[in-house]
Amino acid sequence: MSLHLDDLSVDIAGRRIVSGIGLTVGDGEFAGLVGPNGSGKSTILKTIYRVHRPATGRVLLDGTDLLGLGHKEAARRLAVVTQESASEFDFTVREMVMIGRTPHKRSFERDTSTDHAVVDHAMERVGCQRLASRRFNTLSGGEKQLILIARALAQQADHLILDEPTNHLDIHNQVEILEVVTGLGVTVLAALHDLSLAALFCSAIHVLRAGRIVAAGSPADVLTPETILHAYGADVLVIEHPDTGTPHLIPRRIQPGTDGHPVGGIAPAQPARPDPAS
Repeated sequence: MSLHLDDLSVDIAGRRIVSGIGLTVGDGEFAGLVGPNGSGKSTILKTIYRVHRPATGRVLLDGTDLLGLGHKEAARRLAVVTQESASEFDFTVREMVMIGRTPHKRSFERDTSTDHAVVDHAMERVGCQRLASRRFNTLSGGEKQLILIARALAQQADHLILDEPTNHLDIHNQVEILEVVTGLGVTVLAALHDLSLAALFCSAIHVLRAGRIVAAGSPADVLTPETILHAYGADVLVIEHPDTGTPHLIPRRIQPGTDGHPVGGIAPAQPARPDPAS
């Protein structure tokens, strides 16, 4: 066991957002968290990286309650990459990656030769050495995400949380980011929007609807037309990827019939309740 959520529930502004979440991500596994907007994906991830506190349940890293760890100790075990964003400060790429060394340093401690070696290695692993002297805020969205992954690597954490890291990126950058993550050899839990990409890269997928897990397992077992209809209210065709054999989802157009439902009589599922935190 590596990352384990034990009967996790989260309340925000007095309202239960996610309930009874139980999942395990094994050592070195890349697991996906999927579901419609408002289903609770970001709420779960933010609880793991301690933005929210659980109302019930626990987040365990190798059996240790994450809330029992100090901030620096937790940061040495768990790194986070969120959606591409700008920095408030005019950091160079190398300075941005060096921030990942903060959990390993005392206040106002100077960068050591070890810090520089770790940062060099992190940048080499994601292939961004050529950008070292560039200003972070001048980079493209895909380049920024690679830098944030390098920063997470510089933390030397063995667990990585990805909160929709490929959102707003083009398909080339989406695939590049996920290829890099797959090759890191760390334990990964990622919230992803593109179900076909999730199937292509994740070894296990957990599907959320209205704050609860409604399906979990391998992509082939989970990403079925029935599950997608139940979770998303969407009618899809699922075919086998010709190269990998993983599920590839093709949306069907909605053709309203006389009863207002799509042709074929498939009624849309009830939408998940709104979740401003996810």
